[in-house]
Amino acid sequence: MALYLATLLLQVAAGLLNSWVALRMVALGNSGLVIGSLMAVNALGLVVGGLSGYWLVARLGHVRAFALCGALAIAASLGHDFSSWLPLWLLLRFLVGLALMTMYIVLESWLNEQAPNGQRGRVLAWYMTASFLGLIGGQLGLSLDGAASRALLDLVVICFALCLVPVSFTQRLPPTSVAPQARLRPLGFVRRIPQALLTILLTGLLSGAFHGLAPVYASQQGLDPGSVGLFMATCLAAGLLAQFPLGLLSDRFPRPRLIRLFALILALSCLPLLWTPVGLPLLLGCGFAIGLVQFSLYPLALGLANDRVESHERVTLAATMLVAFGLGSSIGPLFAGAAMELFGGRALYGFCVLCAVLLGWLVREPRTQSCVETAIP
Repeated sequence: MALYLATLLLQVAAGLLNSWVALRMVALGNSGLVIGSLMAVNALGLVVGGLSGYWLVARLGHVRAFALCGALAIAASLGHDFSSWLPLWLLLRFLVGLALMTMYIVLESWLNEQAPNGQRGRVLAWYMTASFLGLIGGQLGLSLDGAASRALLDLVVICFALCLVPVSFTQRLPPTSVAPQARLRPLGFVRRIPQALLTILLTGLLSGAFHGLAPVYASQQGLDPGSVGLFMATCLAAGLLAQFPLGLLSDRFPRPRLIRLFALILALSCLPLLWTPVGLPLLLGCGFAIGLVQFSLYPLALGLANDRVESHERVTLAATMLVAFGLGSSIGPLFAGAAMELFGGRALYGFCVLCAVLLGWLVREPRTQSCVETAIP
């Protein structure tokens, strides 16, 4: 329970900060490409954090590494209030991403260490539920005050601070840390779990574009900050509702098959946002359908990967998966932001269709599919 509570509070802070930054940049008159660059730098911090975070967890242990990076996230978040100078914000977004990645590594490796293979889908369902509740709470926080309000930034800092408390007080023993001299070797996982890593990479593309640019897209449709928060919360609520049925399904059916199915549904759900005038009801309906499947891809890939590794590889795997996710998240906002600059806001969902089609094609490769599906219980 302590780890789930920490996850919830961490995601309230992370989700609210992402949307606050995007809307603050819109209020200052910045383009979609500039906003996408900020989100890409944040994701680059995630990538670097996957490498440094692995070393920190190995050297300091789970609890101290989590506390150290929580303090860094607090300091970097407060720094946004000093100035709107773009180079400063790029640095701060990088530091927040670096800190968040290490905190995710701690939580995910800790939970996966405790979960037997036959129950991993349900454990991850609880983890994703806590994540989505936090993200939804963060988006609804936009309605508490104006998009550029200092009060929202204060709420971010409070939640970052509070997420340290459950981890500090938990009575659960953390996983056995890897040796400090151990090295992260992602190529070994590329050979063993190619489909899981490809899914994580493309999910990162989708997630980075969504969290960084969906608030911009919604504001371009004429929505006020409260309605933008409602749209974002609707997408995330759909992902939340999908988690427990997904946990049961993923423990019973081959995960690559579910990934292909969800990629198809995702592409179809994005199409109406490309060619029709978008009012709030259609936006919420399509957002709900998109959220159901988009946010199911990450836990499917996690379950697929963790079924094929040994207990002592959990921290290494968590770091590798999060680095792949961070790479996707750093590229996604840049490409989607450039497309929105050239073709308008609806290009965001054209980008999502492209990613979904690519995902469905990649998991169909016969060689990787056969080796992965034989390993699924």
